[in-house]
Amino acid sequence: MTRRVIQFSTGHVGVHALRSLIERPDVELVGVHASSPSKLGKDAAELCGLAGETGVVSTDDVDALVALGADCVVYTSQAESRPQAAIEELTAFLGAGTNVVASSLVWLVYPPHADAWLREPLEAACVRGGSTMYVNGIDPGFSGDLLPFAALSLTERADTITVQEICDYGSYDDAEFTGVSFGFGTTPDVVPMLFLPGVLASIWGGPVRLLADELGVVVDELRERHETWTAVEPIDCTMMRVEPGQVAVHRIETRNDSASEAHEQRIGSEALQAKDPMLAHNEHVEEHPELGLLHLSRHSGIDFSVFPLDEPIHSALKYHHNEIWRYRPAGSYIPAAPGSATPRASSSRTPPAARACRTLTAS
Repeated sequence: MTRRVIQFSTGHVGVHALRSLIERPDVELVGVHASSPSKLGKDAAELCGLAGETGVVSTDDVDALVALGADCVVYTSQAESRPQAAIEELTAFLGAGTNVVASSLVWLVYPPHADAWLREPLEAACVRGGSTMYVNGIDPGFSGDLLPFAALSLTERADTITVQEICDYGSYDDAEFTGVSFGFGTTPDVVPMLFLPGVLASIWGGPVRLLADELGVVVDELRERHETWTAVEPIDCTMMRVEPGQVAVHRIETRNDSASEAHEQRIGSEALQAKDPMLAHNEHVEEHPELGLLHLSRHSGIDFSVFPLDEPIHSALKYHHNEIWRYRPAGSYIPAAPGSATPRASSSRTPPAARACRTLTAS
């Protein structure tokens, strides 16, 4: 069955999604949204670098796209800095009966973790339109749920689970959002948006809670931690130039006593002893330290490097500071059953292949 699909945005993520939709034989592209004046009125094939024409031209008219009555919209517009506007766009599609698959609003990777102001209007729209919404990505997303569950299926028991990501953003041409969010190229006294109390937990707490819920583990608190290193030599890369004394590397972590999401973001291969560009996610299951999963894949437009967290810092960087916050959002405490101890994480409870609670639905 051919599905009628709209691509919403043609930026860093959207251009890849658009190309895939055009090339898939089981999908009919019926609409494309673009916000940049330079992209409006252009054929979808031109927007993603394909030869020929599709006959579908881009528009910024959301109402016209909703009126197409498509089966699904692939929503990849940057939404974290404009959540209310994104909610209005998404609820328009959902309320009209168009399903949504999105890489935006990463708080919804695990909907039960998302705050009510975000989740409830989208749920209400799903009910009105009889539609669904699914949000996922590489991280948060794939690396924090499918990979650790695969690792857990190979072991008898697990005391703790650590998901680690190491990524070089140097070749990622997005200084305006990613660079600003991470604070790359700023001085260490500047606190970027990502490190405001509660932000790390709001983004990566969802995957931690998903693991805990599937394993029957009580989560009474999420802890945030970040460390910062500054460059002592200039670093020139696609994203920006980082001068000596400016931030070049962050290590961040969101965790509870049983599961954690740890990340290292760097800018430029000069920052650390980088190996061949690759994407690395390492799932480590404690009590079986020899058991791990390493997923590697190439990705155009951004370089990823493997770098063990316990490897010494290269001399081109200077460690600057370390801050730890504890974050307990209102109403987040999940009490254990009366008279019972906090359960141990265990792989004996196998998660279902498809999780209904990962998706906002009309039911």
